[in-house]
This record gives sequence, structure tokens and C-alpha cells, in this order.
Amino acid sequence: MKYDVTIIGSGPGGYVAAIRAAQLGFKTAIIEKESLGGTCLNVGCIPSKALLDSSEHFHNAEKKFELHGIELKDLKVNMPQMIKRKNEVVEQTVGGIDFLMKKNKIDVHKGFGSFITANKIQVEKEDGSKEEIESDKVIIATGSEPITPEAFNYDGNRVITSTEALEITKVPKKMVVIGGGVIGLELGSVFSRLGTEVEVIEYMDRIIPGMDKDSGKELMKAMKKLGVKFHLKHMVTSVEPLKTKVKVNYKKRDGEEEMQIDADYCLVSIGRKPYTDKLGLEKVGVQVDEKGRIIVDDHLKTNVDNIYAIGDVVRGAMLAHKAEEEGVFVAEHLAGQHPHVNYNLIPNVVYTWPEVAGVGQTEEQLTEANIPYKTGKFPFRALGRARASTDIEGFIKVISHQETDEILGVHMVGPRTADIIAEAVALMEFRASAEDASRMSHAHPTYTEAFKEAALAATDNRPLHI
Repeated sequence: MKYDVTIIGSGPGGYVAAIRAAQLGFKTAIIEKESLGGTCLNVGCIPSKALLDSSEHFHNAEKKFELHGIELKDLKVNMPQMIKRKNEVVEQTVGGIDFLMKKNKIDVHKGFGSFITANKIQVEKEDGSKEEIESDKVIIATGSEPITPEAFNYDGNRVITSTEALEITKVPKKMVVIGGGVIGLELGSVFSRLGTEVEVIEYMDRIIPGMDKDSGKELMKAMKKLGVKFHLKHMVTSVEPLKTKVKVNYKKRDGEEEMQIDADYCLVSIGRKPYTDKLGLEKVGVQVDEKGRIIVDDHLKTNVDNIYAIGDVVRGAMLAHKAEEEGVFVAEHLAGQHPHVNYNLIPNVVYTWPEVAGVGQTEEQLTEANIPYKTGKFPFRALGRARASTDIEGFIKVISHQETDEILGVHMVGPRTADIIAEAVALMEFRASAEDASRMSHAHPTYTEAFKEAALAATDNRPLHI
């Protein structure tokens, strides 16, 4: 068969690119070797959020319900049911993508796609049979996979990645998390809430190192209250999986003395790498960089004229919504339009509780760039809505230009900040000032009032409620 546009990979970037291409009138195909939705929908964003919500319900029932006047007896975790619900959420979501493919008349080819030539792709099916399809344009959207160094002896049994962590059906007594980034902290918080003793080993001197420094400190403080232990500025030297447990050896990054932790599981979450294995990139001459990322220009086109790449396989943050924006961008570019993606305004979120979110530049980045700035900060503890729900941890920080007052960055830790951050993105998209944000009417009582107050603090240090 011959298509105008073919997408290899059906994660958020791939399936969104396919939908937009079809909307624009292109005859479109998508190739997927497993379930539609890729890592995000099957073993990433969606299932992890399902478990985060379930574990937070249990934690609140155990720790907070009595304060609200709700008394429970014989509270316990039914882990198999929790996993079953998670799987149902995934199934429904994947089914929704399948519906969207049919609705937009996108042909789905199940199997492993690889290049024969720049315009010809082979699809190898599960039963070993093969088919070839031709396409005028091709978009590579194959995503990423966890990094698992040899020294960590990843076996998928005791030494696991996020994929296996999402399938654990018995609450572990103890878990070691290697890496204090988003994935490790989210899953670490899931199991900590359920009663697992969790220890995090992080090479850097802080957690979530790519985000606002104050946000990282606040999150660590909140997670310590859950009982999570942190070993910052430490490195893992070896991991030894056994039949019923795992031994993790580690030391201070500038020290010699080795220490050991025995646990039920070791979760390896030190990052992800582009998934481009066996795509046949070398056959068609598509170039990759030293990190294995596909090299693209400002239009996300590779060095091969008709081949584009988006999402985790190219430069930039490995975020589902970044991939979606790039998928729409390429489809519209192919249609002769002039789309634009502002990478500075793609928000970053950690779905722990409290949630962490940030957009724009951090204080460290602005200092490094010699850009004069001022900050305004407002604690959720001072907010009536937060006190009503007992979600008083965290703050919202607004950073604006010292001279023009334009908002340069917004960073927040607290309840529903994953949703509140969109307000900051919208304002920054239109280059609003902190004063603009401070003069917007916010419904009372709401969590978003903290954003207004932080903007007031940034404007001329005049918050109303502290």
C-alpha cells in the first residue's frame, strides 16, 4: 500500500501526529509493534497515575480520614485489585486510541517497522510474516526505553524498571530506588504510601535536578514525612539480584567505604534512552548523535529529506506533551502551514503528592544568563482552600524580569499544581507581566489564588494574605 504519511510508533507523539495528518487530508498509516499508545499509555504516564491516585486514597484513609471525622476499621491494601483497576484504566485508554484511529480513517499496521529504503518500510508481524508499505513522508516516533547499566544486573525480577514496578501484586517490605528523578520519586511515593520502606540513592546533591531548586527541597521534605530515606551525593557500585531479594552496594560519590542495602526490589530509574534499535536507520543514512538521538533541524526533519522524527528520539525533554506538540508541528509543516513550538513553555510535572510543576526558566538559569529578575512566593499553608482540604504543603513561586515585569518562570509545589501550571503557561505564551497575573480575578476559595498572591509578591511585594 502507498501512503502520504506513515508514522512508526503510536505513543502520544505518534498517534497525535497521525490524527493531525489525517485531519489535514493526508492518507495516513501508523505502525505499532505492541499496543496503541506506546510507553505513555501502557507502561508509563497513565498506569503510573492510576497507581498514584489509588495509593493516595489509601494513604489519606490511613492518615487523614480520622481528622475529617471519618473512622474506618480493618483498613488494608488489596494490591491485586489495585493492579486490576490500573489495567482497566490502560485498557479503556488504549481502546480510545483505537477508536480515534478508526474515526480518522488511519490504517494501523501491527508489527515492527523498519526502513528498507527512505520511502519503503517493512512491517514484521508477530507470526513472522512481513509486509511492505510505501510512504511519501515518514515520521519516526518510537519513543524511549529505560537505561539499565550492566553493573545493575537488570533481570526484570528483583532488579526492575518502571515497567515491572507497575505489575507488583504484593506490597514489598523494602525497595531501593536508584535515581531521584521524576519516575523514581513517583513510583517510590506509590509504594511508600502503601507501607513499603523506600530508600532513594541519588548521585547529584538534590532530587529532580532539572527543576527549580526550592521545589526539589520542598518535595524532599514532604517525601521524608512519608518515611522515604534519601542518600544524596551517593553512587551505586553494584546490584546483586537473588531469588527472593536484592543486595545494593553504594558509597559516597567522593568516598571509598562501601555500604549495602538489602531489599525486596531495586528500581532502576536513572533515565531513558531513545529507542531506535533495528529501525534500519543506517540503511537510509539517518544520522544520530553521541546519545543515540536522531538529529533533526528546526522543522524536525532528519538529514534524509522525507524522514522526520519527534518525541523522545530527538533532542529535548522526554515528555509526552512535548511529543504531542511536535507531532502536530510536523503534520502541519507537511501541509505547508507555519506552526511553532515554544520549548521554553513546555511545562514539567512530577505527580507525587504534593505535586510539583514548573515552566519557563529557573533562578539558576537566569543567574547564569545574567538576566535580572525578581521573585514572589506564596505558601499554600496561608490559603483557605488548602487548609480546608489539609493540603498545606508547598508554595507557588513567580519569577519576573526585574525591569519589564514579564513572567520568566513559574514553579510550584502543592495540591493540583499539575493543573494550575497551565494558567502560567497561558499567561507566559502571551508574554504577560506578574502584574497582569495579579490583577486577574481568581475564584475564592481555590488553590489558584496562590498563583495570584505569588504574582502580587513578585510585582511589588504586596501579597494580601501573608
